[in-house]
Amino acid sequence: MSASQEPVDPKQENQKPDTSEQLEVNEAPAGQAGVSDEKAADLSGAAEEGNLDAMLLAAQQEIARYHEELLRARAEVENVRRRAQEDVAKARKFGTESFAESLIPVRDSMEAALALTDQSAEAWKEGVEATLRQLNGAFERNQMREVAPVPGDKFDPHYHQAISSVPSDQPAGAIVQVLQKGYTLADRVLRPALVMVSAGQA
Repeated sequence: MSASQEPVDPKQENQKPDTSEQLEVNEAPAGQAGVSDEKAADLSGAAEEGNLDAMLLAAQQEIARYHEELLRARAEVENVRRRAQEDVAKARKFGTESFAESLIPVRDSMEAALALTDQSAEAWKEGVEATLRQLNGAFERNQMREVAPVPGDKFDPHYHQAISSVPSDQPAGAIVQVLQKGYTLADRVLRPALVMVSAGQA
């Protein structure tokens, strides 16, 4: 009988292969898996703690930088406020400096005219006219202008002050007579012109 035709033991035919050695090789020793997990958790926790420390340090540095910038900004605002107050004080104190300088020659001319005692009326008049020209020049250089309406001009409450209203041939609301000229400084009214206004025909 050949080897392929040898009788097979029924017990061996139903017997399963022994894999215990394979399981022993593949399975880790008892408790080893738990130790690895704990180490991994410790490492992860340490890394997370280190990351939080780094984030905290960065946040503290950022706060310190913002605080320094805030202090600088406050100091700059305080300097600007102080300089503005000084400029306002100087403007109040020396705002009329240019106008005062323009008036000095006018005073000199008036004093010189009064010092001459033996001048004629014509010479006196010429001196007064020259002094008036100096004064007009000082007014123009400092943007000071006359408000001098003429009869027939329309009454303007921004530049004129009506003393009375009288019957007139002029239309109602028109200026009849100028009693005193007014003056403006850079379009700001220093003194309104005093006028009489027409009430219309009686």
